[in-house]
Amino acid sequence: MIRFEQTFADFLLHHQEKYNRTYHFLILMDAIISAAKRIQHYYLTGALQGNLGRAGQTNVQGEQVMQMDQIAQEITVHYLRATGRVIHAISEESKDIVPLNPDGRYFVYFDPLDGSSNIPHGLPVGFMFGIAKRNLEGPEDGHLRAGKDYIAAGMFVIPTGTFTLGLNSAGTWKFQIDETMTFVKPTRIVLPPDRGTWELSFNTAHRCGFAPKVQKWIATNECQYAFRYLGALAGDFHRMIHNGGMFMYPAIVNHPDPTQNRPEGKLRLMYEAAVVAFMCREAGGLAIDESGTPILDIQPQNQHQRTALYVGSPELVEDIKGVLAS
Repeated sequence: MIRFEQTFADFLLHHQEKYNRTYHFLILMDAIISAAKRIQHYYLTGALQGNLGRAGQTNVQGEQVMQMDQIAQEITVHYLRATGRVIHAISEESKDIVPLNPDGRYFVYFDPLDGSSNIPHGLPVGFMFGIAKRNLEGPEDGHLRAGKDYIAAGMFVIPTGTFTLGLNSAGTWKFQIDETMTFVKPTRIVLPPDRGTWELSFNTAHRCGFAPKVQKWIATNECQYAFRYLGALAGDFHRMIHNGGMFMYPAIVNHPDPTQNRPEGKLRLMYEAAVVAFMCREAGGLAIDESGTPILDIQPQNQHQRTALYVGSPELVEDIKGVLAS
């Protein structure tokens, strides 16, 4: 007997009807999914097509741009523009805000290919995004939205065919791609309370650059948990949100080369940290920066603002928050 799984489109349609919301969001999400599937196609065929190398440029972050970064950027902007529903977009790969449709309803903040250093090796990368709604009650000033004002945030782990989406006050859900390239089988994600599965995830190569109190916390606690680190936020967060624990990217303040210090943190607030913080909140978790401020409460001052990040099970995040405040 054929088994039919619920599709993402059907899931979202019922969600919009349940909360008496418009179908504009369905059109936007269809475009984002179309972009993700096309990016995955280029990634899977990249070795054959010669698309996995460097582009010979650096982005606004001062990082080497891969050819796949450029491809993913072009694909995503194309699909967002085609919806007619997006006022402007902010991307890691664009120095400036990308204007799309002044009559749109949404702002989209995205990283088209998180974990670019994994590209030459065929390892998982991510496509991450946050969505905020324009002011429908009066004039729109176009200001940058804090994570608490997002209506949704999600990520695709490419090329695994996994899609995770957090919906405001409606949970975080995982979908799998099937043989027809359709995302199906919505499964609600809740951070597990059992410490037996919890993991710590951080770049141990930067360990000596962390603040002494953070280093001390790691030394005291690391033996209680498994250690996992992939080197792509989307992939590392995907593991953590299923297994519980904490992903950390602390500020770097003690690097042997002072020019490599990142006292404000390294991750980008709007399209990386706030995205995972939103999904984690909807799964029952927390996320803070180096000062202990909730990530979702931080009002961005510029579109490429950086931050430190501690995200995961509330017990662990609250524990290290006390250390950061000491």
